Amino acid sequence: QVHMVESGGGSVQAGGSLTLSCVFSGSTISRYCMGWFRQTSSGMKREGVAILDSDGDTTYEDSVRGRFIISQDSAKNTLHLVMNNLKPEDTALYYCAAADECARPLFWLLAKPEDYTYWGQGTQVTVSS
Repeated sequence: QVHMVESGGGSVQAGGSLTLSCVFSGSTISRYCMGWFRQTSSGMKREGVAILDSDGDTTYEDSVRGRFIISQDSAKNTLHLVMNNLKPEDTALYYCAAADECARPLFWLLAKPEDYTYWGQGTQVTVSS
């Protein structure tokens, strides 16, 4: 059974950096379509931040492109999100997610959290101005 646990969230000032990690267990992370999503408040739809497919291709939401980097460490079965030059609007609860396959073009998946079967519990990122 797939299980994911995020860590690395925290409070930083604008311009700072954080690295989120997601430890993946129950299977091999490299087989899955992986993503980072965020939710700004309870009840709001989760929005995609970055997607990484099993071939190593990536895509990013426009507001984070050039600032965030998604990667995975297959040896440690861990997904990472390096976040640089953080802005107050990046404040959100960040989730890692996994799907059995990337069934759509990667950019479309940013808006399709419903395509993802497995979710972590989330880690809070707060950016102050």
